[in-house]
Amino acid sequence: MKIMDIPAFGPMFRFTDADVYYSLYLLADGKRLGRKKLAELVGVGEGSMRRILEKFRDWNFVCIKQTGISITKAGLTFLDQIPIRLIDVNLGDSVKGEFSQGVIVYGVAQKIVNGMEQRDAGIKAGADGCTTIVIRDGKLMIPPDWNMDEQTPELAYKIRKESGITEDDALIVGSGSSKIIAIEAGLNAAFELI
Repeated sequence: MKIMDIPAFGPMFRFTDADVYYSLYLLADGKRLGRKKLAELVGVGEGSMRRILEKFRDWNFVCIKQTGISITKAGLTFLDQIPIRLIDVNLGDSVKGEFSQGVIVYGVAQKIVNGMEQRDAGIKAGADGCTTIVIRDGKLMIPPDWNMDEQTPELAYKIRKESGITEDDALIVGSGSSKIIAIEAGLNAAFELI
């Protein structure tokens, strides 16, 4: 899925669909944010955030006023149609990196082969890695063959409870040296699946 097409000519985009999604996600809680603060939270420059917000305004996803930027009903509806959600999941020592962020991707479990594609997408985003978790034959698995129900049953129980993962879904946990990098890693891997 592509949210924003990159033009063939003109200035190079310094942001990804993950940044575009996360910008809208941060506005979804109803709080107003300024462009500078939003750019800081997303981890992009102000010029990139300006470009993102221009598109959001063109699409009627945000309302930009002197008091800050807020999401519109159209923006919330669009966000709800994207089959991913950020969730806080702590895998502890099971992942590399100081920070981690879970992203549940609905309806894509059949696309997961061995998790290497998601790991590579995370590393390409600057992360230490991405761990992919799916349910296969009722067992919580890190593909291709790590059975979490057998190897780490307490963690497997916690993941099932916190994420609500089903046999159709994939949970991607991005990890890195900062929270922004972990989020970017998880979201980039997720966008390659939808």
